[in-house]
Amino acid sequence: MSTSSPEAVKKLLENMQTDLRSLSMECKKKFPPVKEAAESGIVKIKTIAARNTDILAALKENSSEVVQPFLMGCGTKEPKITQLCLAAIQRLMSHEVVSEAAAGNIINMLWQLMENGLEELKLLQTVLVLLTTNTVVHDEVLSKAIVLCFRLHFTKDNITNNTAAATVRQVVTVVFERMVAEDERFKGIVEQPPPVQGNTNRRSVSTLRPSAKDAYMLFQDLCQLVNADAPYWLVGMTEMTRTFGLELLESVLNDFPGVFLQHQEFSFLLKERVCPLVIKLFSPNIKFRQGSSSAASPAPVEKPYFPICMRLLRVVSVLIKHFYSLLVTECEIFLSLLVKFLDGEKPQWLRAVAVESVHRLCVQPHLLRSFCQSYDMKQHSTKVFRDIVNALGSFIQSLFIVPNVGNAAAVSAPAGGSGLGAQGTAQGGPGTGGVSGTLTTQAAFEYRGTWIPLMTVSVQGSAKATYLEMLDKVEPPSIPEGYAMSVAFSALLDLVRGITSMIERELAMEEEAAAEFREAHPDQEWKPQPGAHLVWEEMVSACWCGLLAALSLLLDASTDETATENILKAELTMASLCGRLGLVTPRDAFITAICKASLPPHYALTVLSSNTANLSSKAYSIQGQSVQIISPSSESHQQVVAVGQPLTAQPQGTVVLTAKNIQCMRTLLNLAHCHGAVLGTSWQLVLATLQHLVWILGLKPGVGGALKPGRAVEGPSTVLTTAVMTDLPVISNILSRLFESSQYLDDVSLHHLINALCSLSLEAMEMAYGNNKEPSLFAVAKLLETGLVNMDRIEILWRPLTGHLLEQVCQHPNSRMREWGAEALTALIKAGLAYKHDPPLAQNQRLQLLLLNPLKELSNVLHADIRQKQLECVLQILQSQGDSLGPGWPLVLGVIGAIRNDQGESLIRTAFQCLQLVVTDFLPTMPCTCLQIVVDVAGSFGLQNQELNISLTSIGLLWNISDYFFQRGEAITQELEREEEALQKQAQERGETLNRPFHPAPPFDCLWLCLYAKLGELCVDPRPAVRKSAGQTLFSTIAAHGTLLQQPTWHIVVWKVLFQLLDCVRTSSTTADKEKIESGGGNILIHHSRDTAEKQWAETWVLTLAGVARIFNTRRYLLQQLGDFFEAWEVLLNHIQSAALSKNNEVSLAALKSFQEILQIVTPVKDSDKAGDALAAMGVPPVLIDPLSASGPGRPLVRSDSLVERLTRYNGAELQAPPPGEESALEDSALWWSAWNTWYRTGTDSTRPPSGPTEKLSFIPSQPFLTALIQIFPALYQHIKANFSMEDLKKLGVILHGAVSVPISSDASPFILPSYTEAVLTSLQEAVLTALDVLQKAICVGPENLQVMYPAIFEQLLLFVEFSCKPPQYGRMETKHVANAKYNQIQLFAPAEWVALNYVPFAERSLEVVVDLYHKTACHKAVINEKVLQNIIKTLRMPLGLKYACPSESTWKLAVSSLLKVLSIGLPVARQHASSGKFDTMWPELASAFEDFLFTKSTPPDNLSIQEFQKNEAIDVEVVQLISTEILPFANFIPKDFVGQIMTMLNKGSIHSQSPSFTEAEIDVRMRENFSKVCFETLLQFSFSNKVSTPQEGYISRMALSVLLKRSQDVLRRYVEDERLSGRCPLPRQQVTEIIFVLKAISTLMDSLKKTQPENVDGNTWAQVIALYPTLVECITCSSSEVSSALKEALGPFKDFMQPPVSKVQNGES
Repeated sequence: MSTSSPEAVKKLLENMQTDLRSLSMECKKKFPPVKEAAESGIVKIKTIAARNTDILAALKENSSEVVQPFLMGCGTKEPKITQLCLAAIQRLMSHEVVSEAAAGNIINMLWQLMENGLEELKLLQTVLVLLTTNTVVHDEVLSKAIVLCFRLHFTKDNITNNTAAATVRQVVTVVFERMVAEDERFKGIVEQPPPVQGNTNRRSVSTLRPSAKDAYMLFQDLCQLVNADAPYWLVGMTEMTRTFGLELLESVLNDFPGVFLQHQEFSFLLKERVCPLVIKLFSPNIKFRQGSSSAASPAPVEKPYFPICMRLLRVVSVLIKHFYSLLVTECEIFLSLLVKFLDGEKPQWLRAVAVESVHRLCVQPHLLRSFCQSYDMKQHSTKVFRDIVNALGSFIQSLFIVPNVGNAAAVSAPAGGSGLGAQGTAQGGPGTGGVSGTLTTQAAFEYRGTWIPLMTVSVQGSAKATYLEMLDKVEPPSIPEGYAMSVAFSALLDLVRGITSMIERELAMEEEAAAEFREAHPDQEWKPQPGAHLVWEEMVSACWCGLLAALSLLLDASTDETATENILKAELTMASLCGRLGLVTPRDAFITAICKASLPPHYALTVLSSNTANLSSKAYSIQGQSVQIISPSSESHQQVVAVGQPLTAQPQGTVVLTAKNIQCMRTLLNLAHCHGAVLGTSWQLVLATLQHLVWILGLKPGVGGALKPGRAVEGPSTVLTTAVMTDLPVISNILSRLFESSQYLDDVSLHHLINALCSLSLEAMEMAYGNNKEPSLFAVAKLLETGLVNMDRIEILWRPLTGHLLEQVCQHPNSRMREWGAEALTALIKAGLAYKHDPPLAQNQRLQLLLLNPLKELSNVLHADIRQKQLECVLQILQSQGDSLGPGWPLVLGVIGAIRNDQGESLIRTAFQCLQLVVTDFLPTMPCTCLQIVVDVAGSFGLQNQELNISLTSIGLLWNISDYFFQRGEAITQELEREEEALQKQAQERGETLNRPFHPAPPFDCLWLCLYAKLGELCVDPRPAVRKSAGQTLFSTIAAHGTLLQQPTWHIVVWKVLFQLLDCVRTSSTTADKEKIESGGGNILIHHSRDTAEKQWAETWVLTLAGVARIFNTRRYLLQQLGDFFEAWEVLLNHIQSAALSKNNEVSLAALKSFQEILQIVTPVKDSDKAGDALAAMGVPPVLIDPLSASGPGRPLVRSDSLVERLTRYNGAELQAPPPGEESALEDSALWWSAWNTWYRTGTDSTRPPSGPTEKLSFIPSQPFLTALIQIFPALYQHIKANFSMEDLKKLGVILHGAVSVPISSDASPFILPSYTEAVLTSLQEAVLTALDVLQKAICVGPENLQVMYPAIFEQLLLFVEFSCKPPQYGRMETKHVANAKYNQIQLFAPAEWVALNYVPFAERSLEVVVDLYHKTACHKAVINEKVLQNIIKTLRMPLGLKYACPSESTWKLAVSSLLKVLSIGLPVARQHASSGKFDTMWPELASAFEDFLFTKSTPPDNLSIQEFQKNEAIDVEVVQLISTEILPFANFIPKDFVGQIMTMLNKGSIHSQSPSFTEAEIDVRMRENFSKVCFETLLQFSFSNKVSTPQEGYISRMALSVLLKRSQDVLRRYVEDERLSGRCPLPRQQVTEIIFVLKAISTLMDSLKKTQPENVDGNTWAQVIALYPTLVECITCSSSEVSSALKEALGPFKDFMQPPVSKVQNGES
């Protein structure tokens, strides 16, 4: 029933009246004023009730009057009356009908009662009712009420005290509750605070609403009181205790945090009052050091006081819990203090209370997070959170290390005793079952002799403090041993649990949010709030070191399985959390700790020790106290369960494993199993540790990589207890499950796992180097296992997995290691190919290639055993999946083809088997795109040099492959073209150009081109047999299947295959080694023509060039339709030229044969009607050349190699565009001219003599070569004669001359020249003459303008004629005359001597040709103009002049006869043209020729017979006869000087002019009597020619006579003198003959003179004749009868002169 309902009001009125009546009754006697007041009160109430509807309000309005009687009653101080009045007042209060004024009066009245010490409990009750029922009491009234309660708290009476304390607590609460209610009421209204004056931090209290103001004043005074200062508001306080004040402060702060947080004024109080107060009160605790003597400091230090200290810590806990956001700086101080209280130097109780406080913080992860945000994450701030954790850690450490001084409880050993007994009990751990009997050991920690028991202090997750709750204790309690440790241990575990669960919860929420976000916006990327992550990371970063230090130590010291489990679990959760947050260092550190705990102490494991080294360098200093990360102690109080061999490289020995090691190992497995996803790089640590444990426990890998307990044999030193034996299968099983569970890891984690296994394997390999110890195969086995279970997503782990196996394991020197690597790899590949993937491999090309790729990579491994495994794998794959390899073919073929020469034969054989299998069985099943690879692979087997037979067989395979192409051509073409279209499309999409070898050609043609290219490579293999076989195969395939190629492809065949091959062969040949190859061992003999690399290459060059030439010949029609046939032709000619000029006779000769072959080409005859079409088909417009392109009569300005220019050069005139249809003729003439140029360059270079001295033997071309070269010319000339110019003729001449001049080596001469004596021409000389013959015939039938070439031909032939007397020089080379060459002693290695040929027959034949030609051409204008006759005479002068000195006798005879023939033709022509002066210079030349011949300086050989001599004389006579018949009769057309010279000559000849110096013997035959006679007769004949037609002729006669007479006179005189001198000696026969001849001549002259008309004879002549007479007379005395008889005849005719008739004389004179 509520207080305002009508019934209640009615009841209230009744009660009040009753109360007033009672009061008046009681006071009737003693206190009449009270009685009156009571009665008037009754009246008052009645009237109020009668007049007002709202009775309560009216009552309240008049409450001062209503209450007055009761107050007066209390004033009586009568207990009975007072009690009645207080009850009535309470009733009024409870109905809230007391006004503010009335309340004030009531309080004043209560105060008086209190001061009088009356009704204390009732007073407290009344105050409480007054304050709790309504809010009318404010300000001073309220403060008075509160003071009243406080005063009552300090009375002597215990009950009153306690009641008052409770009341105070309640009243304080009420004041604050009122304020909260008031805030609620005003919540909606936002009021502007009045502007703050000045910059004070505290707002004036005036701004607070009433209740708030009360609360403020109250709280402020509480602070004042605790601080022992006078209160401002609680006036009348007399005494106060700090403990009570602190408790009140704590309760307010704890219960009303909102007030302080919402109101600035209160926050200000907190900052300005409470915090400084707390810090001030803490000071005795801070300064105090346990055990330090007070003498050290001047003033005695105040001792810490337990009650205050403990309450302060409680206040601090509250402050921190609620207000750290307001009091950031202050909380930093508090927390730092708290950390200080954990110091070892502080009293035990203080440390215990501090640890409890810390524990309280540790169970509030959100609070811890706030610390971290407020302090640790701020710059320049204390790292509070880190310090707390570190302090806990160092606290735990200090418990082990620092002796417990001053703790009585700790000194007396506990029941268990810390002596040996305790250790003994600890020995029987939980794992030992019944070994230790019924004794249950107490859980404890033990470290280096310190034994600390473990108690259960609180339920996990709540910090139930013991000592912080001892509010009634004044003295510090004693702390049992192990309590602090246990609290600290709980705090650590709670801290870990709290932080990890909080962060994990938040992470989970974030993941959910991310998932939702992704569902809502699949296109956007989820971005988490970075702030949260930063905080989490900072928290972990701040606490992990301290945690790890403490946990590692505890783990090492723990003797209790449950404690160990808890520690391991904490480490595990931390590791997992760090992993999730991506904090690598701490994660690895926790994992390292677990790992180390799993292994025996001091076990040398590099991964771990390196990791710890990083940590131990981080010693954490906490306010001067350093926290070391303690390494585990070596002495172990654990049950040993296994003894085994270490895997590390430390000296052989054994190591022991304890139960705790195994427990840790299980944790490790658990970690790997459940948190594999976050392990990342620390998989390495985990796996390394597991590997070592597995090794120590003796587990070895089996098929598929699972580990099984090894046989005892394997490790004789491995001892396992039964406890562990039962565990082993479980461990082995977990290990396998661990890797099986890798299928549930996400991709990144899986990668980490693989990486870790790889690096583990690397270490195992490191260890396996060098020593023969069996390697640890753990990692390889587990890699295999992981690969096999993750087949469904094999793609993501395939690369690192196989990469490691490939690059590291398979290349390891330890064969067992290597073998396992290859085994694992091939097993994975086979499993991958056999696995039913989804989609199947056939549709997932990329995957198939990925799986096969490592197989290919194995090819890079050098170890034969690995390659063997690889090839076996290939064979197996071919046999099982050969038909379905599809896109995998390139890789498989790649493996087969990855052969190297440094591998053994056996590997190459195995690989070749695979290839043969492929070629025989699988060509039709593989994609056509792979055929090219098959070609390449077969080619590479051809190129390997280990096994010649395989090379040759593989060339055979190439032939088979080409046959396959040929047969399946159409199908292959279609498939390749489809593929091509697809590729083309892709390339266009990417905007790239399609890039494949031989691109523009169609794909099927490309296949052929690849085949040709491969054969081309084999054609330049170092081994001659391979080259030969490949060359034959190449040219045969081109010949056999070339028809399949499209026309444009031929372009590539020519340029990229044939010419490229020619280039390579040429290069190799020219650089080949000239060293002799010793016979190839055993019974293989090498023919001398092939005994150097150079000679072997020569053979290849010959084959290749011939092959190419043949193709050009046979495919001419096809090739000519290519646009650039001309360029190709040029290139081919260039090759022929360079081969022809090579310094190898075989090659050069073969080159010329090829040249001949391509020149026997006949131009295809085109019907004229098809001409236009043909041009159109070739894409050439019918009019080829714009007539305007020629620039004037000179050369047109076009490309130097263009047809236009060539034709212009030869026609000279303006070039007209050729009519359609002559394009081919044009084309051809260009080709022929190109051939001519090649011929010319070849000729020039090969016949050019060496320039320098011939010390270094230069190469001299062979005769067959030169012959072949010259023989090409006639055929070539037929095609170029139309434009063959003078210039070309000159070039030809140079070559012919050069060719003939080349000497031959003496070891070849017997084959070329049968002997010196036979006058035969060599075939070369024949060829040269044939060439000239062809030319002159062509000129003969050719047009007029060609005849200008005759003189040049003459010039050339005459040069050759000169060779008869002057053999040509070849550079500066010394040649021996052929007769002196050493035929018989040809030494094999002496440099061959060079022999000049016998040029006589050649020169003579040339001379015959000259005569013959002159015969035909004497009258040609050119021949006349160019003074050919003069040149002939000039040339003949040499042999004529040498005569007997000529190398061959026949020469001069032929020369004479030739001269005679030529003159017989030429002189008439000369006479004919006498007037033109063109022959003027010839006459002196002719005169000299006669002179040189008839009066030669050379003497006839001694062995010349008379008959011979006479024959020779007859020749001389012939010459004179020529003079007499052909020259002298025509003297009037002949220059006088010439005639004079002739006369002088005849004169000289007519008289024997042998000098007297000859001996008798020589003289007899040498007199040319006939010759003299003929000369003389000729002289005479021309002396008296009766027909004097011209003065000229008369002049000749006269001159001849006078010469003759003078001559006779001379001879006679000399004879007379000689006769006189000689006395009786007869004169030489010669001289006698001469004199006789002269005498005969005189007699003949006399006869002639007689016969001549006298008028024809000059007077001088007579005089001369008569002058002879005296001389003749003097001769009479001679002794010779012959002379005498001749003299008689001479003197006879003089009788006619004895008396000359006068008339005649006169006539003659007239």
